[in-house]
Amino acid sequence: MEMQKINVVGTSGSGKSTFSQKLAKTLNYPYLEMDAIYWQPNWQESSDEEFMAALNSELAQPNWVLDGNYNRTISVKWAEVDTVIWIDYSFPRTVFQAVKRAIKRSLSGTELWAGTGNIETFQKCFFSRDSIILWTLSTFKSNRKRYQAMFADPQYQHINFIRLTSPKKAQGFINQHIQQQQQTA
Repeated sequence: MEMQKINVVGTSGSGKSTFSQKLAKTLNYPYLEMDAIYWQPNWQESSDEEFMAALNSELAQPNWVLDGNYNRTISVKWAEVDTVIWIDYSFPRTVFQAVKRAIKRSLSGTELWAGTGNIETFQKCFFSRDSIILWTLSTFKSNRKRYQAMFADPQYQHINFIRLTSPKKAQGFINQHIQQQQQTA
């Protein structure tokens, strides 16, 4: 089965963005980041209507790699998806990656999504109720349960589900597709 429309999911900090970007580049598909679609300037959230309209517009392309969870969007993003890749690394690894990313982003002050002015600060990452690290800690277990249930749910039997449980397996998946691209070139 050839992958055309791919959603990469996983807990915040799991490495889905890094993986998604590599996969999109390998397949020569557009990379779509749900956070970039959702977040407006000054950390303002899009309304559901705005978010769903923007997401529908982005997903109108013939192929893509979509990075992100946003469970309320499943009816939209999985309507035509053919593959869902779950980045499901261990809890310690995911937390380590989330902390490392938070420190890196806090120190760099890099804008997360072009034109939004949104940056992560040390205060926001480590001493706020909106902390991405707290979010990772509090959602890891529930995300795992939810994706296990979804992978087994008959209403999603049309989707090719792939679970990658280590960076080595994720890189192997990318390498496999690089080899396939080279063989067809």
